[in-house]
Amino acid sequence: MSAVPFDRSRVTIVILARNEAHSIGDAIADASGWCREVLVMDGKSADGTADVARRSGPRVVTDDGRGKGAAIRQSLGLVDTEFVVFMDADGSHDAHDTPRLVGPLADGTADLCVGSRFAGGSDELSVSIAQLVRTVGNILMNIAINKRWHVELTDTLNGFRAVRRDAALHVNLKEVAHTIEQEMVMKFLRHGMKVVNAPTHEYKRRFGESHIRIWREWPRFVWCVIENIAAPNVPLDKAKAEPSQQVIAGIAE
Repeated sequence: MSAVPFDRSRVTIVILARNEAHSIGDAIADASGWCREVLVMDGKSADGTADVARRSGPRVVTDDGRGKGAAIRQSLGLVDTEFVVFMDADGSHDAHDTPRLVGPLADGTADLCVGSRFAGGSDELSVSIAQLVRTVGNILMNIAINKRWHVELTDTLNGFRAVRRDAALHVNLKEVAHTIEQEMVMKFLRHGMKVVNAPTHEYKRRFGESHIRIWREWPRFVWCVIENIAAPNVPLDKAKAEPSQQVIAGIAE
């Protein structure tokens, strides 16, 4: 745990939601005590998710529906806190872990902190064949990333994570799907920034099924890793520069 006291005024929690009307209210209630603002990014839900979220009180923005990555990128241009925590709306993430994720950012030891299901446990990693494939793929991608940047990360694909907003704006994220999660890790490392894990538990989603279609999406995951591992690193002094207004405007589009 960080030596710096947790300060919720420095944090926005962004909840990514698409067709999660049954669980979005609980997710908002859990998150509201751990941040200055809750922002719900709704991916053009057809089940009334946005209406349920609005009744719970937070700001709700309907994103363009292209995918989780596009919603994350857009959200970075809509908030102004120093730290941003991303969590899903399906009940798999516990907002009470927010201080664990934000701590390394607050004390200056990290720029991105990803919740580790391998350290904190998961109810989802190998329940089905598709989830087992995701688990094995996650491990293989972790190995590739660790070898490339000489780090010791245990989980790079977990969507439950905290990030310095200015750093996320600077690295020019491009992915529009779930692949943004691994892209974010690799681009931070390429830019000389510090990425760490904190143990967090992943619970079984409360309703419905995962929106990830691993049999259709795995080629994009593999290509994203290859593309970023092959790309050159960026000097640290450039990485720490403040994001330009042009970058911020581009992400907000």
